[in-house]
Amino acid sequence: MTSTASEDPISALRTEAVEQLSAADSADALESWRVEFLGRKGKLTGILRNLGSLKPDQRRAAGAAANRLKGELEAAFEEKLTASKRSGASQPADAIDVTLPGRRPRAGGLHPSTQIMREMLDAFNEMGFQTVEGNEVELERYNFDMLNIPADHPARDMQDTIWIDRDRDSADGGILLRTQTSPMQPRIMEQQDPPVRIVSPGKCFRFEATDATHEWQFHQIEGLAVDEGLSFADLKGTLYEFARRIFGADRKVRFRCDFFPFVEPGVDMSIDWDGRWVEILGAGMVHPRVLSNVGYDPEKYTGFAFGVGPERVALLKYGIEDIRHFFSNDLRFLSQF
Repeated sequence: MTSTASEDPISALRTEAVEQLSAADSADALESWRVEFLGRKGKLTGILRNLGSLKPDQRRAAGAAANRLKGELEAAFEEKLTASKRSGASQPADAIDVTLPGRRPRAGGLHPSTQIMREMLDAFNEMGFQTVEGNEVELERYNFDMLNIPADHPARDMQDTIWIDRDRDSADGGILLRTQTSPMQPRIMEQQDPPVRIVSPGKCFRFEATDATHEWQFHQIEGLAVDEGLSFADLKGTLYEFARRIFGADRKVRFRCDFFPFVEPGVDMSIDWDGRWVEILGAGMVHPRVLSNVGYDPEKYTGFAFGVGPERVALLKYGIEDIRHFFSNDLRFLSQF
């Protein structure tokens, strides 16, 4: 590396990256370079994460310079990779050499969404919750009506929900791709008497534009507990223990009032992440009308419910910057887990 002490970190990183990229002469070397400089734990990512410590005017200038450098390095990497493939000078590490004796093929791994869901479910299972799974294609009755979501609620519009048969003439209403795993609340409560303690993982679908923090398909884990004497303190204790197990014993947690039709009162829970509060889930005490809809006596039983997105948790836990990576099928991303 030929950078001097007078160079700023971004200029120094540019010099170092360009020199090492020029020296990379194999597929393995190119991949190592990509991970070192552009990976989620790479040097450029480290600079971007430290921008928050700068003054606002410095942060804007440094952020723009870092993003320009990211574009330059990505373009240079793709150009070098294309040239390497075109020349045929290097072979990938997993290329087949027919002159070698037989080898056991490389084993695959679990998708990162599956990994984080299993970790989260293990945390709830150890607290006494049973895991149940439900339908991805759901009835309007369970997705909306039984959850105290009124007929004129915006969530029922075509702009928000992916309908399969909205105008079906049935007491159960239309058929749709579930917008949340919350329909498992009434389905389970219809099937058994209290006490109920379940978590329900699964994929959900919403008709919305995608960006770095939103996808039209995503996973959700719904939790439900119903029994005599359950209080908001039980809800807070459960979710605090969940945050402690997933994010560390010293993680700070904050609850704020929020509104969801199927709980009353409702809250959102945020965690302290690098000095800022980041919302990770919504929760609340089960609305008495939801209990009445399934035949429970709201004067006798109380309950709490919560819904958390595994991909949102993984964004924080693993330092991932774009939720769309989870569904892009890019092996460069998936192989890091």
